[in-house]
Amino acid sequence: MKSSTIPSLRVKPELRQAAEDVLREGETLSSFMQEALLAGIQQRKAQQEFIARGLASKTEAQRTGEYFSGEDVFDELNGMLNQAEEENTK
Repeated sequence: MKSSTIPSLRVKPELRQAAEDVLREGETLSSFMQEALLAGIQQRKAQQEFIARGLASKTEAQRTGEYFSGEDVFDELNGMLNQAEEENTK
């Protein structure tokens, strides 16, 4: 597949300098921008999926009438975390 370009981006000199200041050894500004773009895309996809799961859960709760309190959910998640931590220390 052919590669394509992203439209050029005009930024203030301070932003460009800030980006250049955090480049790792051997990293180019272009590769940094590509990595940032990919991270932004992944974050937005994850956010969209999270919202979709939440809306589906809301619909299911409305359909069944089964709701859980935040405290109950927190307690269950905390128990799962404690169990995972115990398994990791073995």
